[in-house]
Amino acid sequence: MSIDSLKSEPLASASFLIRSRPRGISLAYLGAMAVSFLVAYLPTYVKLANGPWQTEQEGHAPIIMLAAAWLAWQQRAGLASTPLSPAPVAGWITLVGSLLLMSVTRSQDILMVEVFTQIPVLLACLLLVGGWALVRMFAFPLAFLVFSLPPPGWVMDTLTVPLKAWISDVVTNFLYSLGYPVAQNGVMIMIGSYELMVKDACSGMNSTFALSAIGIFYVYEFVDQKSWFRKLILIASIIPITILANFFRVLTLVLASYYLGVDRVEGLFHDVTGIALFVFALVLFFLLDGVLISVGRLVTCLFASLSRVGKPA
Repeated sequence: MSIDSLKSEPLASASFLIRSRPRGISLAYLGAMAVSFLVAYLPTYVKLANGPWQTEQEGHAPIIMLAAAWLAWQQRAGLASTPLSPAPVAGWITLVGSLLLMSVTRSQDILMVEVFTQIPVLLACLLLVGGWALVRMFAFPLAFLVFSLPPPGWVMDTLTVPLKAWISDVVTNFLYSLGYPVAQNGVMIMIGSYELMVKDACSGMNSTFALSAIGIFYVYEFVDQKSWFRKLILIASIIPITILANFFRVLTLVLASYYLGVDRVEGLFHDVTGIALFVFALVLFFLLDGVLISVGRLVTCLFASLSRVGKPA
């Protein structure tokens, strides 16, 4: 063996170790990305804070963003064992395309798309820092940000108008069956000497979006990953629970107007029933989960008993 071969083997081994060693994350690089992101989207957040975030419809969006940040923070333990392999080509293409789209939609005041672009921008940052492995790790927090998007007006109108008419019809028929002097014309409910209009806030759409976000957050974070049946039942129950809670809200408002007068129902009482609706829906959701847990334990015990009976003595 020659002297040259003896020298080249350690060098080759050292070179292999250097190439196979996982790359770390530069805090300065991450800090620069975070500052750049905040600078780019600060005008968007100011616009949201002065507009949609002050409404009942979109007031939950900041909480959704904080929840997504908390979900991302929960993944920090897995960073140490995740090999970082940046994907610069895909990252830069996604980043440049998303920022261009953000600039165009901001200039045209298309707020929903402007807010949406923060998701692919964050995706691009993950690709530049750690590649697709990092994207898979933070996939759910990124997807969860969809619930913070302000829906376009035409979508809300398409869903809200028929839902208001339906809830008005159901409440009117229920009260009529109980003997109340009630009639209905579209979203107008006439009871006694009073005439009430079911407003957009009473359609249940706001509660549906908020409860969907909370329900999916709860299922992802607190329900056992193996309990697929429990997860499906909980997610499928969100809309029926919201509709049921909204029925009781409209029913309460109509009966309160009949017995107390319309003047006492407007304002604070109306807002309190909105909060009560949401709390009631959450209680129903968690009660359903408690029932599912109890049924699951009962079925497990039943199968365990049957298996012991079936074994030979």
